[in-house]
Amino acid sequence: MEAFVCGVGKKTHARQIAVAMNSVSKGIKLALIDISGTLHVGSQAIQGGPSALKKLRGAGVTVKFVTNTSKESSTDLHSQLMGLGYDVAREDIHSSLGAASLLVRKMDLHPLLLLSESARMDFENDYDYSCADSVVVGLGPERLTYEWLNRAFRILDNGGQLIAAHDGRYFKQEDGLSLGPGAFVHGLEYCTGKKALVVGKPSKEFFLTAFSSDLAEADEVVMIGDDATSDCSGALNAGIGSAVLVQTGKYRSGDEERAKPPPTATVPDFAAAVEWIINNS
Repeated sequence: MEAFVCGVGKKTHARQIAVAMNSVSKGIKLALIDISGTLHVGSQAIQGGPSALKKLRGAGVTVKFVTNTSKESSTDLHSQLMGLGYDVAREDIHSSLGAASLLVRKMDLHPLLLLSESARMDFENDYDYSCADSVVVGLGPERLTYEWLNRAFRILDNGGQLIAAHDGRYFKQEDGLSLGPGAFVHGLEYCTGKKALVVGKPSKEFFLTAFSSDLAEADEVVMIGDDATSDCSGALNAGIGSAVLVQTGKYRSGDEERAKPPPTATVPDFAAAVEWIINNS
């Protein structure tokens, strides 16, 4: 699908917004907002982000935060966002770690947690690994070593379940792109013949459990994120009405052209995404 370019006027300093030709069928009532790469990169807030979030709420759009961040617990992530100037309620953060923890409880599993110390806080406890019957993988550098991965391999080889908070290829840090947990998830799949249960984006269930129908219908929701595939295509494939790709974080030139389906709009940053939403609400 081709795209056209429109200007957004002096208020946004004549930034250009590339908008896909598919229109927004209904007014937007709810925004699902990615966090890492969209609201911040490392310890730095995206320029204009906190004020743009306030403006979005002021326009009457409800906001929820959907994240594959698997290095920090939801509590630590909430504290980080507040420290960066974002007014965020803890209960409005829908994380892949939380989804993995819920699945573990639902399946009554006792997993080996290949997670950081902070991320393990989202689970009921750090299980007795001598009787582990499953493996949960996220971005936990201190546990993604040969010793821990070999433990995981043996559990899976003995019939254990593999659960991935997400299988992202890379993410953006202040000093550049960095390897995501996907390499380790798919490495364990390759070595064991197991197929991981991936609970975060782009899972359809992850998007649709982020909000209730009393807030909005799926076609009245917009997704904002820096990942053309997991954020934007994933949301659209889940039935979300529109998806806006921001050119910050992990974004690379041409990502919007490679995504299937492509994002509804591609904009420079979160502030520009808010302008697009207000104009389409």
